[in-house]
Amino acid sequence: MRDETLAFAREGYLFGTRRFQRAGADVAVTRLAGVPLTLLRGADAARFFYEGGRFHRSGAMPASVQHLLQDEGSVQSLEGQAHRTRKAVFLDLLTGGAESGLVERFGRELWMAARASAGGEVRLIDLFSVALLRAVCAWSGLPDAVAADLERSHALQRMIAGAGTIGPLNWEARLRRRRAERLLADTVARQRHAPFAPDGSALAVLAAHTEPDPLSLEVAAVELLNILRPVVAVAWFLTFAALALHRRPAWQDRLANGTDEEVRWFSNEVRRFYPFFPFVAGRASRELEWGGRTFPEGSRVALDLYATDHHPALWDEPGRFDPERFDGLVVEPNTLIPQGGGRYAEDHRCPGEPVTLELMDEGVRRLTRRIAYTVPEQDLRVSLRRFPALPRSGLIVGRLSFRD
Repeated sequence: MRDETLAFAREGYLFGTRRFQRAGADVAVTRLAGVPLTLLRGADAARFFYEGGRFHRSGAMPASVQHLLQDEGSVQSLEGQAHRTRKAVFLDLLTGGAESGLVERFGRELWMAARASAGGEVRLIDLFSVALLRAVCAWSGLPDAVAADLERSHALQRMIAGAGTIGPLNWEARLRRRRAERLLADTVARQRHAPFAPDGSALAVLAAHTEPDPLSLEVAAVELLNILRPVVAVAWFLTFAALALHRRPAWQDRLANGTDEEVRWFSNEVRRFYPFFPFVAGRASRELEWGGRTFPEGSRVALDLYATDHHPALWDEPGRFDPERFDGLVVEPNTLIPQGGGRYAEDHRCPGEPVTLELMDEGVRRLTRRIAYTVPEQDLRVSLRRFPALPRSGLIVGRLSFRD
C-alpha cells in the first residue's frame, strides 16, 4: 500500500470522502506518514468508534497535534473509569447550569469588543476570539492579570490555528502552549495556597479535585486549557456563521425577527456544513470486528467527521446549506458529529458541545439583531486544505453600528 501523505496534504478535508467513493463503502484503507490507517464514516461507524471502549486515544494522533490539543494526563488521554471520573468534572462545569453565566458573559464581551472596534475595520475571527477568551477566563475564575497575559500571547488562538500544521508554525504554537501551561500551573498553586477563585468556577474545582487523587499542578493546568481552548475555538464556528449570513442575506433578515428555534437550526447547519477538524483517531484496544473487517489490537483507525457530516446517506443534498433541514429533526448523536460522536458521560464525545451551541446561538443573535456592519471586498475563499479551515481574510467587517 503506497503512502498517501502528500495526497492528504493536497486534498485536505476531501481526502477521506474521495477514498470512500472509490471503495464504494464507508471503510477505506490508506497509509499516512508511513503508518497504515483505516478510515471510517457514517453513524454506524461513529457508534463503533466511540462506544464500548473499543479504541484508545493515547498515541493515535501525530505528536504535532497531540501536544497542542491534548497533552499527557489530560481527560482525552484517559480510558475506562479514570476517564469517566475526570469527564464528570467537565460535565458538571459545562452542562450543570453554570454554563449559562459563560454565555451571558460572552454576549457582553462581544458587545463591548465590537463597540471598541466601531471606528474602523476588524477581522471577525479576532473579534470573536477576544470576546470568547475574556468571557471564559472570567467565568473560570482566573485573575485579570492571567487573562491579560493569555490575551497578549495569543497562545490559545495559536494552539487551534497551528494544530493542522507542521514545522515552525507548529513549534511556535507549542512553545506558547508550554508558557501558558506554566502560567496556569502557577495560578493553580496560588489558588491552593490561598483560595481566591469563586466557588464552582473551573479554577476552584480543578484546583480542589481529589478523585481518585489530587491533580498535579501540571495536569490541572492542562485541564484548565481544556476548558479555555475549546471555548476560544468557537470563534471558528462563529466566523463561518457570519460568512453564511453574508452569503445568504435572506437568513440574515429571517433571523433578525425569527425565533430561537430558527437560530438553533442555523447554528447546527453551520457546524454540519462548514469544515472544522477533519477526523479523530484511535488505536484498537483489542482485536475487533466490524463491517466484515478485522482490526488487530493496536491498529490505527480514524473516524472522518467531515465525511460523516456530508454523507449523502445521512443528509439530503449534503453540499447545500439549508438550516431548515433541522426543522423537526431529532438529531441522532452519531449523525451530526463536528465535535465527535458517542455519549458525553461514557465516551470521548466533547463535553463542551452543548455550550458551543449556546455560544453560537448568542453570537448569531447579536450579529442579526444588535450589531450591524458592512463587509468590504476581500478574499473570502475557504481552503479545504487548511486545518482548521477559515475564510482567507478572517472575514473583515467595518462601519459597525449598534441597536440597544
